[in-house]
Amino acid sequence: MVKAERKPLEEIKDSIKRYKRILTVGCGGCVSVCLVGGQKEVNLLNAELNVSFKADNSPKQIDGYTVERQCNAQYLEELDYMVDNYDCILSMACGAGVQHLAERFPGKPVFPGVNTVAIGIDKDIGMYEERCRACGECVLAYTAGICPVTRCAKGLFNGPCGGTNSGKCEVSDDIPCAWYEIYNRLEKQGRLEDIMNIRPPMQWQNTTLRTIIQEPYKERYAKEE
Repeated sequence: MVKAERKPLEEIKDSIKRYKRILTVGCGGCVSVCLVGGQKEVNLLNAELNVSFKADNSPKQIDGYTVERQCNAQYLEELDYMVDNYDCILSMACGAGVQHLAERFPGKPVFPGVNTVAIGIDKDIGMYEERCRACGECVLAYTAGICPVTRCAKGLFNGPCGGTNSGKCEVSDDIPCAWYEIYNRLEKQGRLEDIMNIRPPMQWQNTTLRTIIQEPYKERYAKEE
């Protein structure tokens, strides 16, 4: 699931300071689950902004509304009737949600209220760990379900390097060596030979816009092209 962190209050203030009427839009998806962009967080941010702007003798109208998901067009329809009442939109969604809002309402400035930081897992309440970087070339089948891109400090597709020591990374004794863990898990599963499945250098795909179509739907969309 996408993980995010709220931007510093002063950075948010600086982006919206020239506008009088602001609509803060939350998202009920990933950012809500990771406690940074749901309705509760929208209300909290708006309260902080109101207090701060009043202290600057620059009071504003700041309202909030949360949609089910900002990455899905059908849920943005709820905003169609209200955005004309505001000078700008402050999105509490991930970067995809911000861009989706900006596309739907091109006449309104849309500003991000959070930083999208990772795709990860829940460790505890308010604590998350990155596990995926959406590189587009998943090798987990060969690495026993341990991602070398996110969990190896060097992002090595083929490892280990020469810096592993007693299961730790040379970068820091606090960082476990991902390839040491990969080796041990493959050995435990009886498929240690997979570690010799040398992968070619990754062709980084995140530099251009990608459209992802799930396999069962490829024929459907191919007909529409």
